[in-house]
Amino acid sequence: MTAIEQGLSIFALGGLNEIGKNMYVVQVEEDIFVVDCGAKFPDESLLGIDLIIQDISYLQENKEHVKALIITHGHEDHIGGIPYFLKQLNLPVYATDLTLGLIEIKLKEHGLLRATELHLIDDKSNLSFGIVNITFFRTNHSIPDCVGIVFHTPVGVVVHTGDFKFDLTPVNNDPPDIHKMAKIGDEGVLVLLSESTNAERPGFNPSEMAVGSHIDEAFRNAQQKVFVSTFASNVHRVQQVVNAAEKTGRKLVLLGRSMLNVVKVASELGHLVIPEGMIIEPYQMKKMDPRAVAILCTGSQGEPLAALSRLASSNSRHAEVHPGDTVILASSPIPGNETNVSRIIDQLFMLKANVIYGSEEGMHVSGHARQEELKLMLTLMKPKYFIPIHGEYRMLYKHRQLAESVGVEHDNIFIVKNGDVVDFDGVSARQTRKVKAGRVFVDGLGVGDVGNMVLRDRRLLSEEGMLVILVTVSKETGQLLSEPDTISRGFVYKPDAKELIEEVNETVHMSVDKFKGNIGSDGTVMRQEIKKSVETLLFERTKRRPMILVFIIEI
Repeated sequence: MTAIEQGLSIFALGGLNEIGKNMYVVQVEEDIFVVDCGAKFPDESLLGIDLIIQDISYLQENKEHVKALIITHGHEDHIGGIPYFLKQLNLPVYATDLTLGLIEIKLKEHGLLRATELHLIDDKSNLSFGIVNITFFRTNHSIPDCVGIVFHTPVGVVVHTGDFKFDLTPVNNDPPDIHKMAKIGDEGVLVLLSESTNAERPGFNPSEMAVGSHIDEAFRNAQQKVFVSTFASNVHRVQQVVNAAEKTGRKLVLLGRSMLNVVKVASELGHLVIPEGMIIEPYQMKKMDPRAVAILCTGSQGEPLAALSRLASSNSRHAEVHPGDTVILASSPIPGNETNVSRIIDQLFMLKANVIYGSEEGMHVSGHARQEELKLMLTLMKPKYFIPIHGEYRMLYKHRQLAESVGVEHDNIFIVKNGDVVDFDGVSARQTRKVKAGRVFVDGLGVGDVGNMVLRDRRLLSEEGMLVILVTVSKETGQLLSEPDTISRGFVYKPDAKELIEEVNETVHMSVDKFKGNIGSDGTVMRQEIKKSVETLLFERTKRRPMILVFIIEI
């Protein structure tokens, strides 16, 4: 074991948004507890990669000591990596009912449901693991059934807030349990881990209820079909769309697999209340009056294959956006998605739709606590030590300043990068060591088999193209038996670059001539000479460096 023999250790295996995966580890002596297991979708620089998950080497090395995977809520950046995690380390999973329902969908897809031990918890649950007791408290966020986690250890109490905000008039009438949070703080908190996503934004968040009135108004004013795109997991927002459709006498069509899955699970568990007969199939709306139809779809982040993107490009087989239709984007772009979202908004305007988007139109409020809410959490918990989590570095830094403003000592605040460990021994805390951490790429069925070298090659192919050179030589003499065959893909168009290709072939001739009678057993040296000579020529002529593959055929 790398952990201290007596005491408490806390570290992140994924938490900074620069990597984008949420996984924090609480280790009490030898017992290890994992909080959340998120995944991130790649940006355009990670060509061909489907998903990014955590490197859990440390947990695998100490697997006999890992007791549980505990989930705070059901967003993708907190549950998306669970199937890949469980394939490497089969642990009991603890989550609330909606979160557990969303996890089960993922486990079914991966054939893991029967093999996984799932435990239902709520904000009143009390779990006992030897010297550690774990309790929970209710928070609210942009998805129902969110909890904060309290680890009661011999060294002291550790609190992990999960993602939260203080919405005192939530859509589901389930406000955060402020009294319980205050009681936890009164009893003494050694260290608080609190989310930092909106640490740069002053004030309090508006209530989710404020969005409902704006959605109602847009539905009342709509002259034809209404399209609404939002996160499928934002069940409160979905409920308000259902309410607006009911008030205006519209039937509701669902588009997008994740929307169908979440609505099904949330309805079955009572988190969504949908009138009987409101949901119809896409084919049914084609003969209906446009004023009697609303379409709720995925794709608010501009995902190329999601329902909204297909609608904006007139490529959906289920529905079309016509001039005069109303399209509502009930979300705000996640950093990095702004370009894709702007492109879709432009396409919708080109279709002459009435497009309503952005927080300024009242169609979105954040699910993450702003500065005053973060300070309220700190004030309620009154921690001795503080670790800001879940955000980019500047957000963590700002959250540290907020903590200092409400009385947490500067030296008692730790900003941890992935792999950084903070050790507590009951007297002091120190951040002096690291464990292995990093990112693992999922590409199709492959997990971790695509590394930096493969990505470098993909990037080179996408930016510079490729040249394939086939060389046929005599096995005995090493002489060319036919003209080199040079094939260009993504580099130059061969008919338009005849002169350049002829120069390449001439260079190949000269390189092969150097090896007459001495080709060697595998032609490796000749292959390297040809590649080097052609690379030099092409850079001199084009200032480009395509990938060059040389194949030598000996006859």
